[in-house]
Amino acid sequence: MIQKSLGIARIVTHVIVFIILTMLTQLGGVIYLISRRTHPLIMQKVTRPVLQPLVKIAAFLLIYLFSMLLIIPLLAKPFGRVPLPIFRKDGLQPLRLSTCLLNRHYVRPDMRHAALDIAMKMNRFHPGTVVNYLDGGFPFFNSFPMLPHLSHNDGKKLDLAFLYIDKASGSPSDNAPSVIGYGVCETPRPGEINTAESCREQGYRWYNMLQQIAPQGNKERYVFDSLRMRALMTVIIYHPAIHKIFIEPHLQTRLQLESDKIRFHGCYAVRHDDHIHIQL
Repeated sequence: MIQKSLGIARIVTHVIVFIILTMLTQLGGVIYLISRRTHPLIMQKVTRPVLQPLVKIAAFLLIYLFSMLLIIPLLAKPFGRVPLPIFRKDGLQPLRLSTCLLNRHYVRPDMRHAALDIAMKMNRFHPGTVVNYLDGGFPFFNSFPMLPHLSHNDGKKLDLAFLYIDKASGSPSDNAPSVIGYGVCETPRPGEINTAESCREQGYRWYNMLQQIAPQGNKERYVFDSLRMRALMTVIIYHPAIHKIFIEPHLQTRLQLESDKIRFHGCYAVRHDDHIHIQL
C-alpha cells in the first residue's frame, strides 16, 4: 500500500513538473520527459545515491541548453518564428538572460527586423543607448498561452523596457530596476491620469498584479529618463512596421506623444507604466 502511494506521488510529481515547465518555457516539459530517458544509465553509472538526483538535474539542464541554442531555433523557422539576439546586437539585447532561457524571445522575422532597426535609430539620436527587450513569444504554434500576457501568442508582439538614468552617477543606464523586467512602475504624478486606481476601483485587481509580485528594492536607484524615452517612443511611432503601441495614458501625456498607434490596453490587462508593448 505504501509503495503504491509512493508510486502515485511520483507520477503526480512528474505531471506537475511537466505542466510547470511547459507553462514557463513551452518545451521544457517535453525536454524533461526526454531527459528521463537518461535516468537508467545514470542509476547504473552513478553508484552514490546522494549524487544521482544532482546528475539527473545536470542531464536535464544540458539537454535543455543544447536544445535552446541549437535545435529550437531551427525547428521554429517553419512556424514563422526567429529568436531575438541573446547578446547585444546593434544596440538591442534582452534585459534579463532569463527571457531567452525560458524561450520567450521568439518573434516574427518582421518584428526582429523592426526591433533591431528601432535600436539602431535610437543610437543615432542618443549614441550608446541600449534598447532592452522583454517578452516576445514562444517558438511554436499560434494561440499557445504565454502567461501572464493576454496576446503574446503569435510572434507579432514584443515588450521593451523603459530607459533610465542611474541616480548615483547621473548617467544613462542600460539596466532597469526590476529583476524580472516587469512590475517596477513609473507611477502617476499628482495631477496625472491614474489609470491603475481607476481600474482597481472597477474591480480589476490583477491590473496591479506584477507590481505586487516584483521586488521594489532597486527602484530608488533609477530615474525615469524622459528625454530618451520620448526619443524611443518617437522612433517606434514612426516605424512603418509597428501598428500598435501600449503605454500607460499618464506617460503618453507626460512625454507629449500624439499618435493613432498608441492605444489603451484596457483594465483586463496589466498596467503598462513599467514597459512598452509594440506589435506588428
